Amino acid sequence: MRRKTLGGRHGFLHDQLEDVASAWRDGWYVVRHRGPDRVQFWFIALIVGTVSGLATLAFRKGIEQLQTIVYTTSDIHLHSAARELPWYWLLIVPILGGLVVGQILHRFTPDGRVRSVADVIEGAALRDGRVEIRAGIASAFASLITLCTGGSAGREGPVVHLAGTISTWVSARLKADGITGRDLLGCAVAAAVSASFNAPIAGALFALEVVLRHFAVHAFAPIAIASVAGTVVNRLEYGNVTEFRLPEPGVLNFYEELPAFLLLGLVSGLVAVALMKSIFFAEGVAGRVQDVTRMPRWLRPGVSGAMLGAIAIWFPHIIGVGYETTAAALTGQLALGTAVAFALVKAAAVSITFAGRMGGGVFSPSLMMGALTGLAFGHIATAVFPNVSGSEVVYALAGTGAVAAAVLGAPISTTLIVFELTGDWQVGIAVMTSVSLSSALASRMVSRSFFLTQLERRGIRLAGGPQQYILAMFRVSSVMRPMGSPNAPPREALEELLARGIAVDRGETLNRAMPLFEASETVVLPVIRADASGEPELVGALHHLDALKAYSRALAATAAEEHS
Repeated sequence: MRRKTLGGRHGFLHDQLEDVASAWRDGWYVVRHRGPDRVQFWFIALIVGTVSGLATLAFRKGIEQLQTIVYTTSDIHLHSAARELPWYWLLIVPILGGLVVGQILHRFTPDGRVRSVADVIEGAALRDGRVEIRAGIASAFASLITLCTGGSAGREGPVVHLAGTISTWVSARLKADGITGRDLLGCAVAAAVSASFNAPIAGALFALEVVLRHFAVHAFAPIAIASVAGTVVNRLEYGNVTEFRLPEPGVLNFYEELPAFLLLGLVSGLVAVALMKSIFFAEGVAGRVQDVTRMPRWLRPGVSGAMLGAIAIWFPHIIGVGYETTAAALTGQLALGTAVAFALVKAAAVSITFAGRMGGGVFSPSLMMGALTGLAFGHIATAVFPNVSGSEVVYALAGTGAVAAAVLGAPISTTLIVFELTGDWQVGIAVMTSVSLSSALASRMVSRSFFLTQLERRGIRLAGGPQQYILAMFRVSSVMRPMGSPNAPPREALEELLARGIAVDRGETLNRAMPLFEASETVVLPVIRADASGEPELVGALHHLDALKAYSRALAATAAEEHS
């Protein structure tokens, strides 16, 4: 009787443990596959946001500490301090920094290229929200060295990708599906941007507008939570202060001055396009020089460092992120000629930095270019129409948003980040007016934005939307019917097509296969692979209908994600 009682208790405990294990498995499945719709996922978003914010804070503090060691002060007073340093110091430091960056990228990345925001966008679109961890961490260290030793770039690109590596690690532990992985990536990016600039609203919208490229409801709550977490991390260290302090609230004569801000938007759009084109041109020239001279790829950043050092001897404002010069422009402390000269030299320095693959982001340089452009425009406008135009500071503020929005391809989040960086909400109409026209103009002269154009130059076409890039997500091998499988076409028919030169490799993607259907006017393509001797070996057949079904299912899933 006693044995029976013990057996019953054992069975009861076993059943209870099975229930607990089953509930755990169900909960884990929910987080992995339906996480964004569940409150439990918000706690993960909070953790990811906090860790990403701490990583961003560590990156920023690292820049401040190293800049103090190298240039005797941090970025906020860097340009003034650099003027007091010996000329040879300004020349040597960027060279040494470039050589260190070159070694880091040569050893820890497969192609010697710094990872940045464009790679995060690619990860969201094509890799289920994953980015390269090893190359991403190496890129963060390389960018840290660049920004501390004379490189002319921003810190937002490195921290965005660094945050992406954190979300990728979490997604791998969770074995998260595409939707959950992308939302975790959005959480990390939002926290990084908000922690970097003390801008929680813009951080959340940047993740949605630039990285995820949709505003689905299921993504908003966790991304907002992560963005707030990143802001809290920033404010615990720096307090509730804006990055730039304006001398007085902006004054705008709304109706009279709006045409001027429309014109400023067009000018800013052209400046943004010129900046982007100069970067891409410099990258192309540097690549050709490297090929012709057979320069080792680890030496390329050092050569750019030498060029930057030579410029810094005469124009130290190019060094680092550039907040001191941006703040001077936003407070109207620069004359017209100085603003124009600084803008031209800064554009050249940013192009050299990117051409040398030294690392860093493009957002802070675009803010400086916009502030200088707006200030120069404001000097002219107030001189020509003194009785109508207000302060040139308002034009500087509007130019800041207009150029940055055109470069990033993010008019909404950039408009908000300008407000949060300055704390001035009184000139919203002016900023929105300039941003709208600059974004519209620039998007027609490049592939929507700097980041999407970067991807376009690598053969990754995301600017056209999911209907364009979804085909690149499918390998022919995943859709084809192997030889000997049911409903496979006769071998003789496939060999006849192969003899005519009509075939597709099993490693290709559907965006390569689909045009072949149109060109060959056939409903089936032979699938080949190279054998040991290099000759094509017939391994299967790709049916047009199978490819269309895969495309249709993926397109429907993407639409469902973006509207859920």
